[in-house]
Amino acid sequence: MQKANSSIYKSDAGERAILAVYDSVLKNWPVEYQTITVPTRHGDTFVIAGGDESKPALILLHGSSSNATSWIADFPEYSRHFRVYAIDIPGDPGRSAPNRLPWNSLGYAEWLLDTLDGLKIEKTMLLGLSQGGWTALRFATCYPERVYKLALLTPGGIVPTKKSFLFKSIFYLLQGKRGVRKLNRYVAGSLPVHPDAMKFMDLIMTHFKARIDREYLFTDDELKRITMPVLLIGGTGDVIRSNEAIVRRLENLVPQLQSSIIPGMGHVLINMTQNILPFLKAGITDVEDG
Repeated sequence: MQKANSSIYKSDAGERAILAVYDSVLKNWPVEYQTITVPTRHGDTFVIAGGDESKPALILLHGSSSNATSWIADFPEYSRHFRVYAIDIPGDPGRSAPNRLPWNSLGYAEWLLDTLDGLKIEKTMLLGLSQGGWTALRFATCYPERVYKLALLTPGGIVPTKKSFLFKSIFYLLQGKRGVRKLNRYVAGSLPVHPDAMKFMDLIMTHFKARIDREYLFTDDELKRITMPVLLIGGTGDVIRSNEAIVRRLENLVPQLQSSIIPGMGHVLINMTQNILPFLKAGITDVEDG
């Protein structure tokens, strides 16, 4: 296991502030849930679980500089149909270990494998947003036999991040708290985000050290291992990466690809459950029968 990196926060007080809000969100979780801590070779993993344990498993993987509570609005609907596990990815501002694994290693695939084994999940569906989509892809390219379906919301790892976003991020972050607010609203785009969610995003970006190391782009050979059904959703207004370019690349490599590019939608994709559920539920009897 990689040595824990306790400096992912800018201060101890900042860490406490973020985790206090995290806990307050859990206290107001809209449906019945359990929390589970799963030991892995890369540190402990914190999981929010809900839904009927007899139903097919669905893993929710959040984006970068976020945590499992970001799924609060979607969790109730998904848990009506699946046994849902919203997982804090290590190295992000949640309650999993603070370990940051190298992007160009297989560490995140190993971590998710250990997590699934600890949860006694033999095969699952994965839903990942942005860097969570990258994590889902990393796992699926290493262990395709463990994945029924992939639902990817503007995933990383397919095309490079736009240089314009990198430059604007640096510019905004140099402006302190005011710049943090501007950056989060730039990423969110024109879609209204709940004020409490925006405040939490601002708090995280104020006190959390976002990763700035170079992202890993999957090779063609790796992506050709994605033989399971895949749903890709993105927006034309995404300031971080081109979803149109993602579709163009995956169309030539992933045989069971469905895609939906939403006009004007930014990087923060919310209220997507009705776009995703038909894909996840299709063939659900086959999944349940194993």
